[in-house]
Amino acid sequence: MSDMLKGKRGLIMGVANERSIAWGIARAMAEAGAELAFTYQGDAFGTRLKPLAESVGADFMVDVDVTDDASLDRAFDQLGARWPTIDFVVHAIAFSDKSELTGRFMDTSRENFKHSLDISAYSFIEIARRAHPLMKENGGTLLTLTYQGSNRVVPNYNVMGVAKAALESATRYLANDLGPEGIRVNAISPGPMKTLAGAAIGGARKTYKHTDQNAPLRANATLEAVGGTAVYLVSDAGACTTGETIRVDGGYHILGMPQAENL
Repeated sequence: MSDMLKGKRGLIMGVANERSIAWGIARAMAEAGAELAFTYQGDAFGTRLKPLAESVGADFMVDVDVTDDASLDRAFDQLGARWPTIDFVVHAIAFSDKSELTGRFMDTSRENFKHSLDISAYSFIEIARRAHPLMKENGGTLLTLTYQGSNRVVPNYNVMGVAKAALESATRYLANDLGPEGIRVNAISPGPMKTLAGAAIGGARKTYKHTDQNAPLRANATLEAVGGTAVYLVSDAGACTTGETIRVDGGYHILGMPQAENL
């Protein structure tokens, strides 16, 4: 995929460490020739991000809180001052109280429900609103990350399943809003991955093992596979793909039950 994104530049939001899905996407995009900027939240994440950003030749990082309109405004003002136009934004941001990602969904608190939906779904709308003026000249791509817990019950995924369902619906509505401006909006849905975010879900190790053993490809997604999918969606090859949720899960989503040997 060398040079598929040569001449394109964009913003990566949500890199926590080198095992983050967002980092897998960033690395693949850099290898494909893209110029990158990054956001982070708080000094601790900024410290982790800096050497990763530098390793792909990026020197623009900005601290942003997606629940704070003023913080978002400042971030995109700074981005616009750096680059008058951008070609893509990767939204890899989600959060829920870890204590509510075990047990029953019915026990979700009102406070955590609102907080989870705000960060995990509504933030994508706020980001689209600020990013699209920077894409009006040549169009662009907005990408987000989801998971099959949005439409099927996954043990312990709880309120995050509802948040991802809202995020996928927002993806379709944003695709319709922004299509006339040449802006594509898509979601990538990997299977379980060994990330900091994934580890917060109760029973994560069992879920990872189960999908690894039962997916048609007998494998979970890799950072390289997710990154490659993102490169395709942002590249000119993805010019006619919008409003989609692209699954990168080894085919697990097609199953009605586990493989015969695991029943």
